[in-house]
Amino acid sequence: MRHMLGIKGLTRDEITRILDTAERFKAVSERRIKKVPTLRGRTVISAFFENSTRTRMSFELAAKRLSADTLSFSASSSSTRKGETLMDTARNLDAMKPDAIIMRHPASGAPHMLARNFPWTVINAGDGINEHPSQALLDMLTMRDHLGSLAGKRVAIVGDIYHSRVARSNIFGLTTMGAQVVVAGPGTMCLPGLSDFGVEVRHRIDDVVEDADVIMMLRVQRERLGRAMISSVREYARFYGLDLDRLGKARPDVVVMHPGPINRGVEMSPEVADGERSVIMEQVTNGIAVRMALLYLLLGEGRPALGGDDAAA
Repeated sequence: MRHMLGIKGLTRDEITRILDTAERFKAVSERRIKKVPTLRGRTVISAFFENSTRTRMSFELAAKRLSADTLSFSASSSSTRKGETLMDTARNLDAMKPDAIIMRHPASGAPHMLARNFPWTVINAGDGINEHPSQALLDMLTMRDHLGSLAGKRVAIVGDIYHSRVARSNIFGLTTMGAQVVVAGPGTMCLPGLSDFGVEVRHRIDDVVEDADVIMMLRVQRERLGRAMISSVREYARFYGLDLDRLGKARPDVVVMHPGPINRGVEMSPEVADGERSVIMEQVTNGIAVRMALLYLLLGEGRPALGGDDAAA
């Protein structure tokens, strides 16, 4: 495996290998010295052309904990603001001889284009409305922590399916792992042809809550929405938001997830977001382990990875 561009096309064994590796890396974040020397001498650039908090910081922290040299590129303070094209930006980054670039871009397929044209490893940190593979992997790791095997488990994904790269990657990953996926959202926000991927489609949150092992709420992506997709945020919250009343109809051990950032009072109420069934902060913690696993498997496999504290840099 040279790149991580998407979950689509990965096998069950490949996904399991990533999750198992991430499970081992969890221990690093619990140490007094949170670092291993695995990627010492490697250079990793994070290039984000869209805003990000969790993904960007998580990847950068993962690289640092593996002892990589890291550089951070932000489109808002770069020459792209002066009209420089993506390919020209990439050529300049290539001249700096990086080993890997972690990229988020508003155009679907942008990381794939760089992977075809440059020698370094490319990790997709979200491309347009296409995929967000590391988010799906950390979501699956969190589910596995609570449910054990994902096979046969029922996962409800609720909200703006159409614009959600998180939903796409999770659908690809969960169905590959043998989970049953059901989505619910307004008709304007549901992708056509979802049933072709073995996904059940509903249009009411109340149709999916009661028998779900996991309820994953998606952010309403106001920056991508057309006016005709929802009449108002208040109406969306009324018909698709997860509050305590709706959660009370779910199984007592249901797992509640959200990729963040949360629009509180829209996708879910504060009481649900901060409640005992919520594992949102666990998702954030698991994100570091998953991204360490990806960097290790792509750049450092075969080198010492999980030595004791005395081996840490």
